[in-house]
Amino acid sequence: MKILVVTELRQGKWNNSSFETLAAAQQIATDTSSSITALVIGKGISPFADELAAKNVAEVLVVEHALLDAYTPDGYSVALEQVIRTVKPDLVLFPHTYQVRDFAPKLAASLGKGMVGDCIGYRNESGKLVFVRQMFQGKTAADVTFEGASPWFASFQSGAFRADLLAAHPSGKAPVNTIAVTLSPDQIRTKPLELFKEAKSAVDLTQAPLIVAIGRGIKAPENIPQAEALAKALGGEIAASRPICDEGWLPMERQIGSSGQTVAPKLYLALGISGAIQHVVGMKGARTIVAINRDANAPIFEIADYGVVADIFEIMPALTEALEKAKST
Repeated sequence: MKILVVTELRQGKWNNSSFETLAAAQQIATDTSSSITALVIGKGISPFADELAAKNVAEVLVVEHALLDAYTPDGYSVALEQVIRTVKPDLVLFPHTYQVRDFAPKLAASLGKGMVGDCIGYRNESGKLVFVRQMFQGKTAADVTFEGASPWFASFQSGAFRADLLAAHPSGKAPVNTIAVTLSPDQIRTKPLELFKEAKSAVDLTQAPLIVAIGRGIKAPENIPQAEALAKALGGEIAASRPICDEGWLPMERQIGSSGQTVAPKLYLALGISGAIQHVVGMKGARTIVAINRDANAPIFEIADYGVVADIFEIMPALTEALEKAKST
């Protein structure tokens, strides 16, 4: 089987989910004795191709064109359709990003194929791939298989696989090849405008390695500075469950969960968060989850790697003090 991984760049930087999807491809390749081709698309992207070539892939493809400098769903789908018809992969994998959600279904439909989006895992059952995706805001999971001939299309949720487990290329570097595509301005029906710029205080929590998240247990907005001080001492970002953002105590871009951001940090410290499924969906991919809650039966403890049954107002200042003292010594 031949696997094609379509990576994503945004404003000249990697979307880290690209490497998580590449990690998924490496696992699938090991389970199915498959080869991996990684693809980077855009303009002026040779340095990124070289970076991909250092990973354990059979080949890196560069799809470069002046009309691909700025993302458009038409440009990407037209270009990638040509690539797929040429390369003939069996499985095409994407990171499940806003951009992929915009163009990948169109790409799959142009080839008369379906797509399984937002997968959290897979299984290999007697040579047949079964993809797992959540339904009803994470309350249940569905097993999905592809019908018909390849190519098959799937995207993996952020945090479903660990990018730090990516294997390096055994000989140092995979071959990098450019594949030409034909693209004309009349094929692109949309004109990209300036990228939306969020407030200076906004943060992309998906890129944060450490997150301190607060829930109803914080009780009042005047208590939030204690959590912020702890986050600062850890060198992390502050986040929250939906009720905190609904109340306006923290901005909406700090919300974690099914209606907020999906994150997969190295450490997720949950303070006074009960662990409703809508919140868990957005943070269960964290490498280490530490939960502090007064309620010993709180659902958050079911997914936590470490749990502390205690008052967060006793733990927060003590932990902050200990961290600051450790920094000063």
